[in-house]
Order: sequence, then structure tokens, then C-alpha cells
Amino acid sequence: MKKVKTKESDGKLLTETELELMTILWKLEQGTVADVIDQLPKERDLAYTSVSTILRILEQKNILKTLKEGRGHVYIPQIKKSEYEAKTVKHVVDRVFEGTPMALVRQLLDSGRLDENDLKELKHLIDQAGDRK
Repeated sequence: MKKVKTKESDGKLLTETELELMTILWKLEQGTVADVIDQLPKERDLAYTSVSTILRILEQKNILKTLKEGRGHVYIPQIKKSEYEAKTVKHVVDRVFEGTPMALVRQLLDSGRLDENDLKELKHLIDQAGDRK
């Protein structure tokens, strides 16, 4: 999947609902409006027309591309989930932690949300990063 350079992919983050639908499409790799609706939690009550509108907006933002299939469309992500994750983390570091990645790491460690396995994995990743230098 090639990286698409757009104002959207360089700028604003996705809304909560856009992200919810994109998460489904990243898992499916592609899908129709009906496919996306089928993957929504049962308690999530989004109308077909709402999902269709949001997917069209994501297409206009060059986050999705579409292929015409019969009377409908198949939506295909144009950015990888990992690319969006990296962009989001950069945004959080820049805006919330004033450009200081260590402040984010400190917050994660201080929050108590990392269990023993997470800490072991973090240590391993730090060791690997040190070996690359």
C-alpha cells in the first residue's frame, strides 16, 4: 500500500466515528458499507446512510479509494494503520507533550496502565533500539 500525500494525511486527525470505521476497514482490508455495518458492535446504531456519508467523506479526504461494484462501492484504505498511528503519536507528542517524547513515556509509566509484560516488551524494544545505533 503506497503512502498517499494529502493535506488530510499531513494535517488533522480522524474524528472518533471516522476512526471507528477506518479501524474496521483496516481489519477487513476493504469493504462495502454493508460490510462495515456488519462489523459494528450490535449496540452501535449507525444508519446505512450515515456510514455511507462518512465513507464518502473519507474518500474525498483521500483516506479511502473506491471501486465501483455493481450498484455499490468497495472502499479501500489508502493509508496503513501503522502510518496513522505514527501520525497520531507525533500529534500527541507535539501538541500535548510540547514536542518531548520522554514526557509521553513518563506519563505511560506513571499511569500504572503498563503491566509486567508490557514493561518487559518495552525494555526489549529499548534494547533493540540501542543495538541499532
